[in-house]
Amino acid sequence: MKVSREQAERNRANVVEAASRLFRAQGVEGAGIATIMAQSGLTHGGFYKQFGSKEALATEACQRSLERSANRWQSIVEGAPGDALAAIAADYLSPRNRDMPERGCTLIGLGSDAARRGGALADAFREGMLDLVDILEQQGLDRGAALSRLSQMVGAMVLARAVKDEGLSEEIMAASRDVLGDTD
Repeated sequence: MKVSREQAERNRANVVEAASRLFRAQGVEGAGIATIMAQSGLTHGGFYKQFGSKEALATEACQRSLERSANRWQSIVEGAPGDALAAIAADYLSPRNRDMPERGCTLIGLGSDAARRGGALADAFREGMLDLVDILEQQGLDRGAALSRLSQMVGAMVLARAVKDEGLSEEIMAASRDVLGDTD
């Protein structure tokens, strides 16, 4: 049965969204094509009609997810013009980001995959990360300070997720929010 171009585009978007969630939660190797397609409501056989490879899907999912993060940060900036840096840190260093890796930070979820795999995935990762750095720079930080701030947030969230101790996790996030919120 032939689907319309519009339906094919919706199907592709659903696959990319499901892959993005699964890759952030389980890594590229941990998320199988069959699972991605099932979560998209499609059959495994339809995958190769839409994507040349799992690597191509991972690259597109990474790009899409990091674009969403940049849009989210831009919205935060617009909603907190006087203290955008603290607002970004507060949003990032939150239980929502910690507790829902499938919806959380792509830098955490796909960082190791981008490093191991290289190629187009690493390129997409780098470009998306630099878009986030640009948003921080637009708030008055120099490039080094923007890179450092992003690194601190990502590192704090990695630790907050990894300790598997809610009290310590909250402490890590709170300490990091305090340091990163102090923009004086």
